[in-house]
Amino acid sequence: MRRPLRRPRLRAALDAAAIRTFAPRAMADSAAAIRFLRAPGLLPRGRRVYAIGDIHGRRDKLVALHRLIADDMAARPIGSAVLVHLGDYIDQGPDSAGVVALLAAGPPVPRVTVVNLLGDHERMLLDALAGDRAAATDWLWAGGREALASWGLDPGLPREDWEAALPADHVAWLRGLPLTHREGTYLFVHGGIRPGVPLGQQSRDDLLSMRQPFLSTEQHFGVVVVHGHSSHPAVQLMANRIGLDTGAGYGGTLTCAVLEDDVIGLIAV
Repeated sequence: MRRPLRRPRLRAALDAAAIRTFAPRAMADSAAAIRFLRAPGLLPRGRRVYAIGDIHGRRDKLVALHRLIADDMAARPIGSAVLVHLGDYIDQGPDSAGVVALLAAGPPVPRVTVVNLLGDHERMLLDALAGDRAAATDWLWAGGREALASWGLDPGLPREDWEAALPADHVAWLRGLPLTHREGTYLFVHGGIRPGVPLGQQSRDDLLSMRQPFLSTEQHFGVVVVHGHSSHPAVQLMANRIGLDTGAGYGGTLTCAVLEDDVIGLIAV
């Protein structure tokens, strides 16, 4: 049974749009066009979360999406809002350095606090900087050459010279990224969680890199997991998870979920 929506005007918008619970729909390309669906989770009244999937060097799309978030905040003010970036800021796209510089500079949207989570691509780079040769090889293969070039570095630069060549404030920012964030009944994480393992006992590897059996299970986790990492052309809106990696690094869209009360809206560029 569907529980009643807590906000009458959102109920009216849903009824008018005839959107089925959990059914993916075309994402809005402007704040004014956001259509709300019933969400699998719940936030406290007066709290809003904007959650952005994997960015992968697409600074242009990130700036455009931040502008839409600012537009939405202006059109629909709320008492408290947070913007969660789900990790994978670097590699694949053309401007990894620009993405890191933008986010390391501080909150990009007025009146919205920011949480930046660690992704597995950042983890590969950090492990490489710590001396892990296998991680360095993996990172170069996964887009590290393009990332080095975006910092103005020779992609053939020896691994031992990477840390000295990268901006110190960028490396420090990457090292300070947390693994998870909790809001209401939602858990925000880059990769996912391992079914059957208590939340407090999840491993770093699973939080950053989990795919199966997380993606296929219908098990309820005690929270609704909002994640990136596993690319899909459309947002995956399930009863137990919301997948927001829509392939920005490979030419797809960059997507933001707008969560408040018991509804979700989607905007993308």
